[in-house]
Amino acid sequence: MNMHIDQAKRILAANDRGGYTVPTDRLYPFQWNWDSAFVAMGFALYDIDRAYRELERLVEGQWVDGMIPHIVFHAPSETYFPGPTVWRTQHKIPTSGITQPPVFAIALRKLHETAGKEGEARTLPLYEAALKWHRWWYSARDPEGTGLVALLHPWESGSDNSPAWDIALARVPTTTDTPVVRKDTGHVDADMRPRDEDYRRFIHLVDTYAACGWDPAKQWEKAPFKVAEIQTTAILLKAGEDLEHLARLLGRTEDAIEIAALNDRTRKAMMAQWRPDLARFVSRDLISGEDVEAATQAGFIPLLSLELDKQIADALVSEMKAWSKGLKVAFPTTKPGIASWEPKRYWRGPAWAIINWLLIDGLKRNGHADLAEELRQSTIAAIETEGFAEYFDPVTGQGCGGLGFSWTAAAYLWLERSAVPA
Repeated sequence: MNMHIDQAKRILAANDRGGYTVPTDRLYPFQWNWDSAFVAMGFALYDIDRAYRELERLVEGQWVDGMIPHIVFHAPSETYFPGPTVWRTQHKIPTSGITQPPVFAIALRKLHETAGKEGEARTLPLYEAALKWHRWWYSARDPEGTGLVALLHPWESGSDNSPAWDIALARVPTTTDTPVVRKDTGHVDADMRPRDEDYRRFIHLVDTYAACGWDPAKQWEKAPFKVAEIQTTAILLKAGEDLEHLARLLGRTEDAIEIAALNDRTRKAMMAQWRPDLARFVSRDLISGEDVEAATQAGFIPLLSLELDKQIADALVSEMKAWSKGLKVAFPTTKPGIASWEPKRYWRGPAWAIINWLLIDGLKRNGHADLAEELRQSTIAAIETEGFAEYFDPVTGQGCGGLGFSWTAAAYLWLERSAVPA
């Protein structure tokens, strides 16, 4: 038996807080949205009941309008900022007021396929929740029907302080109504975390939307940060494919037709974001109207949900190989060597097991099983050498950020069993 598998399961058990999993102790003491979707897929490999429970607990935080927030504050904790009093949301359970990449339906399909017919009674309410959230994305975050969904806060991307936001975020004031009391830097080296002035901008956005009463239309109008984002849209399309599949399995023909039309619109919109000269896809800053040309991992995530022409897939793959050259751990979240690249700082360069998991699935889908396998082995080796860290310095391989990290454990369980047949 692989001892690392045992260790991964132990981490998930240690981070269990009663049917939901915290990402890691102290640094992140609540339930995070996309973390939980990855964690549920990890649990599905050995405890399907617990896997369903993870998603059920997340859905307790779903808003009436369909949004599933990025944090559900099931139980109080003093070790994290901003807590419920900063968000000022009006929900039966305290939650944040923004969302996160919709990995939920992707996880739900995997759970349903693992559970088979027996799982149908538990899949159904979760399918309803996923469909409501899916509709929310398109109404609240693409009111003009472009097919690309927008983020109103960098945290919604999951890639909180990525160089992708530098230009758009610089326009957001650093003034806040809320005293910024950093808790993260007490748990983790400040050199690995977002900078103070960025944190003030993050909180300025929270204050702005809280003042709108978290009404999606008012937020859309007032948002000083609005980016039609390629990574989130790519994940939404994959979730949409999985949702359409579940709709057909569950005999929901009308839902399936509705979802298929949204998927189609998004597929076309994403293809229009391909930039051959950059050899990657780009997001669009909806306030300036300009492409977001920052060189980050987001530009490769469309592999996950598009069947690309060979020429485009090959161009993406050679660009990925160029970025990975000479690194101890791929795949870097910022292009090595450029001015904004910081190999140890949160989302500005490090390699993340969950990003690699999405890229591996995308590479397989687009006929590049060889690079998928290299990336899988690179990720597994990093974890087996350094442990279940939040992320890894791609140059030295050092594990950074929070340790004993749930989604890294889930990714390990999944990747360890998914070798690409030679």
